[in-house]
Amino acid sequence: MPTAHQGSSAEVAALDAYIKLMRAAETVTSRVHGPLLGELTVTQFGVLEVLHHRGALSAGEIAEKVLKSAGNLTLVLANLERDGLISRERDRSDGRRWIISLTAAGRKRVSALFPKVAAAITAEFAHLSRAEQAMLGELCKKLGRGGRSTSEA
Repeated sequence: MPTAHQGSSAEVAALDAYIKLMRAAETVTSRVHGPLLGELTVTQFGVLEVLHHRGALSAGEIAEKVLKSAGNLTLVLANLERDGLISRERDRSDGRRWIISLTAAGRKRVSALFPKVAAAITAEFAHLSRAEQAMLGELCKKLGRGGRSTSEA
């Protein structure tokens, strides 16, 4: 559904594109995270996934990777720790920082879920050719940079 806004042609075009982008993102996100239902939230899975693929990280590094503020991540980390999926220990070189690691249970959980999520993502993106997927990736990067060049971003 296009925008009902009666602004300039530039505004209408931007709003229409934005609506389509957000609807597609929300719809695809809900479908690809179906395997998580009842197990983890999307953010919890994101934390486990980044630790699985990147190794132990500080809370700030995790927040940057999962696109959440450190404040938003505090409860997520506490719940993952409560559930025995991560462990936290003070950074030996900077006592203000916490280093977060997967526990054996966390590794087992993300190892079981990641292939299902990856398969769901692959199935969703199969509607686009490889060239279209690459183009979408480039357009998203361009939009995310807000017009700044790669060297500025």
